[in-house]
Amino acid sequence: MYKHILVPTDGSERSSAAVEQALQLARALGAKVSVMTVAEPLHIMPITPDKAIGVRAEYEEQVRQEGLRILGAAQERAATAGVAIETVQVTAGDAWQAIIDAARERGCDLIAMASHGRRGVSAFLMGSVTTKVLSHSKVPVLVYRS
Repeated sequence: MYKHILVPTDGSERSSAAVEQALQLARALGAKVSVMTVAEPLHIMPITPDKAIGVRAEYEEQVRQEGLRILGAAQERAATAGVAIETVQVTAGDAWQAIIDAARERGCDLIAMASHGRRGVSAFLMGSVTTKVLSHSKVPVLVYRS
């Protein structure tokens, strides 16, 4: 059935639950998993170019470390579940597009991700990465809701 599952996560409680569910599914199917984080690039108006470089470098290091923490936790869970895993850390302005691109580039045949359950005006104003992936992906998408 499915051989390679892409699991995007932001480290939130809902995303972490989706990672766990996706690992259980992968174990049952004998599939491998790619777990990914997507960091938004820093958009700043520099007061002085020197300060902007320092702020950007600090931001990028913090984002990298947080991504490594999230991905490390997923690797531990995968090892416990006996599931083959690779990790992906990207920076992109549009997380939904980065997820779709990663699925295509890695040959994934399923994307499994959490929905953060926004409704009404907040969903409209903030948008939804999950909704955009569902709308644009050619790869099937499994959405975990809690």
